[in-house]
Amino acid sequence: MGDDEADDEEGWNFPFEKHLHAVAPAVHEAQNAWLASIDSIRALDRKTHELIRMVCTVVLRNPEGIERHAMLAAEVGATWEEIASAILLTEPGFGLLPAVQAMPAARRGFKAAKELPTETE
Repeated sequence: MGDDEADDEEGWNFPFEKHLHAVAPAVHEAQNAWLASIDSIRALDRKTHELIRMVCTVVLRNPEGIERHAMLAAEVGATWEEIASAILLTEPGFGLLPAVQAMPAARRGFKAAKELPTETE
């Protein structure tokens, strides 16, 4: 296993983290704290929160983010129809292409959530 492969197994949540941490560990830590504070917002239910975050990643054309937030939304009860509908709502402002390109990543995330064991298993 090469050094890059070993670095990938360090438990980073996102692929960019190892590179950011190597160059600027304090920035990486500050970013993690900032993201944790966003996750602490409780005015929205968790499903709505994850659907909004997923839609933001659609607009950014970030397939890894789309997959992650689709998975998290599904884990808290979002149906495939809700996930797909949220993506389609981006079309008027951002066009058809980002929405269509987002669907495979969203489907992967949705399927990954459905394959996770439940608390009763």
